[in-house]
Amino acid sequence: MQSNNPVFRRSETFNGQANAYGNQTYAGNGSPYAGYGDPSTWGTGTPGSPGTPPTHTAPARRMTIDSVVQSTAISFLVVLVGAFATWILTPEIVPNMPASDLSGLFAALTVGSLVAFGLSMVNSFKRVVSPGLVIAFCAAEGVALGALSKLFDAQYGHHIVINAVLGTFAAFAGTLAAYKFFNIQVGQKFRTFVIAAVFGMVGLSVLELVLSAFGNGTGLFGVTGIGMLTAFAGLLLGVFMLILDFDMVERGIAAGVDERESWRAAFGLTVSLVWIYTNLLRILAFFNQD
Repeated sequence: MQSNNPVFRRSETFNGQANAYGNQTYAGNGSPYAGYGDPSTWGTGTPGSPGTPPTHTAPARRMTIDSVVQSTAISFLVVLVGAFATWILTPEIVPNMPASDLSGLFAALTVGSLVAFGLSMVNSFKRVVSPGLVIAFCAAEGVALGALSKLFDAQYGHHIVINAVLGTFAAFAGTLAAYKFFNIQVGQKFRTFVIAAVFGMVGLSVLELVLSAFGNGTGLFGVTGIGMLTAFAGLLLGVFMLILDFDMVERGIAAGVDERESWRAAFGLTVSLVWIYTNLLRILAFFNQD
């Protein structure tokens, strides 16, 4: 069950290295370990001594839909709390406000974005998922989204933030319904295309950030006509990312992976939802321009 999704690829349990019950397999293709010998020769000595039968530990708890929902709900709640706190704690934006008064808001946006990006890379390529790092990513992402949302609300108004939030949940519900109702099957080519497109989009955004720092930005990721090309493409890509997330959750549950992997699934779903929200925000801002 090899995956091209970087969120799941680093996990051995999501990559076919566990049997149908989620137990790790080793060399020998499941043949008995020769050291135990004939069961008739087993004695009743102390554990670990020669002639003692192997002891068995209780199986680990397995990932379920409930555990994924719980982990995802916690992750998204942390994002919302971080965004709400940033919105409340930063100064209110008023017309003709000096740029110096917005320094705290821009600092929150910059620091939150950089920390969230760094933690997203760590979480994506970490073999053993860390719930703490996932929560830390969500907190940093919440700070960045809170600052970004406040800036968009002040500039474009028309309830743009609440509409983007509602649109994000609608996209999630619609994609999930389509995935189940139409029984969408995710193939290897589709996975490869989506992951390549994601890395391509991230590469373009980094390039645009560097060019903007030197005053040569192209507006490719702004609220412009050309920016709408990447916004609509990003929105569609976010839906495709959700489909990959649903597929990997379904595969993980079927393989009986450890319950801890619910946090990896929660991280992937949160990234996809944030991706959809930011692109929706840009699209709504473009159509709400005076």
